[in-house]
Amino acid sequence: MALIVHKYGGTSVADAQRIKHVARKVARAREQGHQVVVVVSAMGDSTDQLADLAHEVNPEPEERELDLLLSTGEIVSSALVSLALNAIKVPAISLTGSQAGIWTDAQHGRSRILAVEAHRLRKELDAGRVVVVAGFQGITRDMDITTLGRGGSDTTAVALAAALGAERCEIYTDVDGVHTADPRVVPEARRLSEIGYEEMLELASWGAKVMHPRAVELGELYNIPILVASSFTDAPGTLIHGGVSMEVRNKVRGIAHDLNVAKITVVGVPDQPGIAAALLEPLAQAGISVDTVVQNASLQGITDLTFTVSRGDLKKALEIVQPVAREMRAREVSSDTRLAKVSIVGTGMQNTPGYAARMFRTMASEGINIQLITTSEIRITCIIEEARVKDAIRALHRAFELEKE
Repeated sequence: MALIVHKYGGTSVADAQRIKHVARKVARAREQGHQVVVVVSAMGDSTDQLADLAHEVNPEPEERELDLLLSTGEIVSSALVSLALNAIKVPAISLTGSQAGIWTDAQHGRSRILAVEAHRLRKELDAGRVVVVAGFQGITRDMDITTLGRGGSDTTAVALAAALGAERCEIYTDVDGVHTADPRVVPEARRLSEIGYEEMLELASWGAKVMHPRAVELGELYNIPILVASSFTDAPGTLIHGGVSMEVRNKVRGIAHDLNVAKITVVGVPDQPGIAAALLEPLAQAGISVDTVVQNASLQGITDLTFTVSRGDLKKALEIVQPVAREMRAREVSSDTRLAKVSIVGTGMQNTPGYAARMFRTMASEGINIQLITTSEIRITCIIEEARVKDAIRALHRAFELEKE
């Protein structure tokens, strides 16, 4: 009897009818002889509603209390899915993240899983039950509830699959798999039947919302195949795994975009050792992730340093950077939130010339100005005006002929 983990996103459990549909889907997996662990997100947009309510009560809510509040959304979903399963005679039990043995660090709002102690899960599975776990949450050794950040239920599901030695993890959402681009932007975007961990990690890290990057990392680390499919149809979905067939391919696999971009530029800083560290280390200590970093060529010993953060971190980042910039006698600190990232990803780009040139020429032909560029071996990312991001995605999709097999 194979063990599989199902994860259902917020749209999949948005109301009673959809919860009943999820229960029937899980029941079918049981009928096929599988043991099933189910991980659920909060219903619909209830997490946003809870966050809005918290900010109405307290404009600057304490992170610990906010985590406790937000964790309740997934608990509601897990209990309802368990009730729906029991109603159709499928024995089920719901567990919170802490009851499921998910231990995390104490970084509220973006905690990381330290360990999964799965004895309670195994006990319930051995008793013949489907175990429905509230995603997105865990508990510290001090017994404080934490949340894993946006998309954290994906991470919960893959972590449980790894801890239990599951055959695979199936992520059910409102899309039918991983596409060559966002089909809402590019209607002719093609669903990929399979993709490797490395390519999927780049796509997820640079804006593709279909999977959380930390979940992909865990899948690769523990070699857990991950199926991304729609909870509303029987379409085959996309399999993310390490055994993608080796084929001669000279093309981009997908395009990702991200609107959650803010740029900070520190103008007129001394070009000397330690300047970048002095600016960026305090951000790291505050838990702010810095993305693209570009330093201009020095002119008479003076340079500019530009980097990007998420828009939600901009206010806090400026509060940290501005005093440091004054100490080093920088001329000014400026910021811009009207930006987006567009990335092309594909292992076919590795050690093959011409991809960057084609990307830049395509952008130029559309009259799109590139502000910053960052790359990896299998990715090229351009930061552009947010207003032109859809034009860029469509043009690049055509230029790299991603609609073709």
